[in-house]
Amino acid sequence: MSLFLFLAAFVGGALNAVAGGGSFIGLPALIFAGVPAVSANATNTLALWPASASSAWAYRREVSATRSWIVSLGGASLAGGIIGGFLLLRTSDAAFVRLLPWLLLVAAVTFSFGGVIQRLLTRQHSAAAAPQHPTAAASQHSASAATRHTVGTASVTVLLLQFAISIYGGYFGGGMGIMMLATLTIAGMSNIHQMNAVKSVLAVIINGVALAEFVALGAIAWAPGAVMVAGGIAGGYVGAATARQVDPRYVRNLIMVVAWGMTVYFFVR
Repeated sequence: MSLFLFLAAFVGGALNAVAGGGSFIGLPALIFAGVPAVSANATNTLALWPASASSAWAYRREVSATRSWIVSLGGASLAGGIIGGFLLLRTSDAAFVRLLPWLLLVAAVTFSFGGVIQRLLTRQHSAAAAPQHPTAAASQHSASAATRHTVGTASVTVLLLQFAISIYGGYFGGGMGIMMLATLTIAGMSNIHQMNAVKSVLAVIINGVALAEFVALGAIAWAPGAVMVAGGIAGGYVGAATARQVDPRYVRNLIMVVAWGMTVYFFVR
């Protein structure tokens, strides 16, 4: 069984490095291995957190350039992650098993169509941000000043969206990254590398505070968790090393098949 969990975490870590969606592998693997549902979800958070931390470190250059965004959204992420983790620990295994198919459905829909939604939001934002008189120096200066003002000053709507996503992330988290990218698009960001940097740091915050709750209240299955941490780190390294040689579209198609397959399985179950 340890080999099964290691391989599941390895595949999940590799998928996360290329296109995301590792939760669709890790959580069902833990449940199939006999770990109770709530503990399996908490343990899956343990398995994925080191990968989030390593991604944030990899984007450290972009992180320094987007510190104001992180400060603006970090508080909402911290509070939401705490609430989400608390709600999970107050959910019985039976209730979580009944809720799991719906959570997987949300994650599958987000993963399948989140990219399309994000591209639409990006185009709408670009059209709205286009200056009325692009050849006028005054207009260019005004647009530049507006951009500088926007950075680091998240609107109430964006803060509320991030807070809601963070509660979901602390509770379950599948598809959370895509949700955050869509929110950052609404916030006015357009540089995908900087958006990924902000997303990675916020994911570390959300999963980190939830994980601290899980550890403090004994919700982690440590033996399978340790195996999955090792497998996830190994898979993430291999996935990152080979990412440029693999067409992400094929990987995303594979993940969507797994995601919808797992969703249907748990609904039938």
